[in-house]
Amino acid sequence: MASATVLSPIEAAAPEGYAAAAPLPDVLPPVKTRKGFIGFLRRNPTMAVGGFLLLLMLFIAVFAPLLWTVDPTALAPAKRTREPSALYWFGTDMLGRDVYSRVLYGARVSLLVGFSVAFLASVIGMAIGMISGYIRLADSVIMRVMDGLMSIPPILLAIALMALTRGSVQNVIIAITIAEIPASRAWCAAWCCRCASNPYVEAAVAAGTRTPMIIWRHILPNTLAPITVQATYICAAAMITEAILSFIGAGTPPIIPSWGNIMAEGRALWQVKPYIVFFPAIFLSITVLAVNLLGDGLRDALDPRMAKRL
Repeated sequence: MASATVLSPIEAAAPEGYAAAAPLPDVLPPVKTRKGFIGFLRRNPTMAVGGFLLLLMLFIAVFAPLLWTVDPTALAPAKRTREPSALYWFGTDMLGRDVYSRVLYGARVSLLVGFSVAFLASVIGMAIGMISGYIRLADSVIMRVMDGLMSIPPILLAIALMALTRGSVQNVIIAITIAEIPASRAWCAAWCCRCASNPYVEAAVAAGTRTPMIIWRHILPNTLAPITVQATYICAAAMITEAILSFIGAGTPPIIPSWGNIMAEGRALWQVKPYIVFFPAIFLSITVLAVNLLGDGLRDALDPRMAKRL
């Protein structure tokens, strides 16, 4: 009895009298989609690195009293300008204060100023930007005021505002916030103009929806993502501005340990005791880098069209 010939699915589907072609090899390997937290980190390495560094700085700022620190304002003239050692990890300054403790406590001031300015400038700039970006009559008035503020560099405006008040962390936050509002408003106004030309906004206008409801339900939700990304850059700029103000003596009082104050006090001994300036400068650079990396990662994650990799 003859054995039956088993045909492959491709040969069985071929018409009679025609030979079926062999299956083509896979040119590209199948894409493996990783899910969960690990997959998110692999897809967004920039955000993962920036977020980790920022969380590390937040941990240092919150738990500074538990990280083998001493009173950052305690004076010890007999122990001044000690080199970094096992006893004084970052050395001591010209008044005998522990630089390690002052640097760790200084993270509180920089992060507080950065986050506060980013939140306040983003909220106020978003409110002004949505009004001026959607209501043309109000834009003509608001633009003149903002153009006047934007004509002054933010650092000079912050210095001028600090010259009118006494040095404190609250006044530094207010001065830097006022200096950063024009840039935040311009960004939000441009994005609102972009959203206002979308078909769903035009349909809402044609349906008779009131302007406040259009702004609240259609414009605001679509501006939160770009404003969040912009807030990270404002946070980094605010920390640098605070360090500059403290460095030139126009920021927080010298008694408050901030990275700008530490560098300002150590600049006179830079050539012989560079560690007094080196350690706070390294911490400031790492923190600003972390915030910028987090902002770049948020930009790529929230807006795939602007992603560097497809």
